[in-house]
Amino acid sequence: MSAEPSAAEKSAAFEKVLKRNPHGDFKAVEASRPAFDPSPKFTYVQTPQPDWTYGSGANSLATAPASASTETNKNEQQQHIVVDPYTEGRPPAFNYKLLISAIVPRPIALVSTRSADGTTENLAPFSYFQVISHDPPLFTLGFASPLTPASRAKDSLRILHETGECVINLISTPFLEAANSCSTNAPLGVSEWVISGLTPVYDTQTVQAARAKEAVFAVECKLVHVKEFESRSKPGETGSTLVVVEGTKFWIQEGAVNEELNQMDLDVYKPVSRLGGITYGLVREGLEIPRPDFEKDIGGQEGYERLKKKKEE
Repeated sequence: MSAEPSAAEKSAAFEKVLKRNPHGDFKAVEASRPAFDPSPKFTYVQTPQPDWTYGSGANSLATAPASASTETNKNEQQQHIVVDPYTEGRPPAFNYKLLISAIVPRPIALVSTRSADGTTENLAPFSYFQVISHDPPLFTLGFASPLTPASRAKDSLRILHETGECVINLISTPFLEAANSCSTNAPLGVSEWVISGLTPVYDTQTVQAARAKEAVFAVECKLVHVKEFESRSKPGETGSTLVVVEGTKFWIQEGAVNEELNQMDLDVYKPVSRLGGITYGLVREGLEIPRPDFEKDIGGQEGYERLKKKKEE
């Protein structure tokens, strides 16, 4: 009987099916592109339609042609297609590839874990990541691997489950390449701290895992909940594991947060996001839209009834 493939081996096999990198020679393609410009600061622009009014539906971009060659009538709605994720013969990798290009942009957690005896450390990026609560501060991490048996679990998941703790480092542009290098399918015992050249700092107060010195924002976390989910493509096997952790301490680089310690400065933070394939997104532009007050902005119940009547006409 052949040995069960390790998490690293399964990851390598998955990448072959996925074909995440669409370029034969990425460095040649990259060399043909404009150089990275570090000078732009975060800027605000107007909303797509500043004169938009309540009850108007989608803004003017929804009816604009997709390109200069588009001849579709502006008032004609584009049709949709239905994709069944469980279609016979559809590889799970197709769902992964579609979802990571559709659910964008996604924040990236560079998760640091350390075994109880301190002999094994792991550093890995996860874009199946999100904050889900502020009181208490809760975060989710999604792992495309089972928790058991331990030989099949991703190293970060296994150590996090065993120790009940981790550090989430949010990725910024100045160490993007280093953070990306941590996604390599390295075998157990290989330290991504070495591969990336990032700096582990062991001054955390509620966990043993190190935080990355280069991270502008990091969170010490304690394990709250773990749940495995059965695979639909391989019934009887675990396809993924959901982890919920609670933030116990926040670490913020000086100068990156306001005096009230409640608002990050994006020009200092320089956060990046994950898009589809091997693409990352830069946060350099934004727009503001105030949250509406039902009485003041919509006109209360009377205003709502007017909008409802208009919609029914």
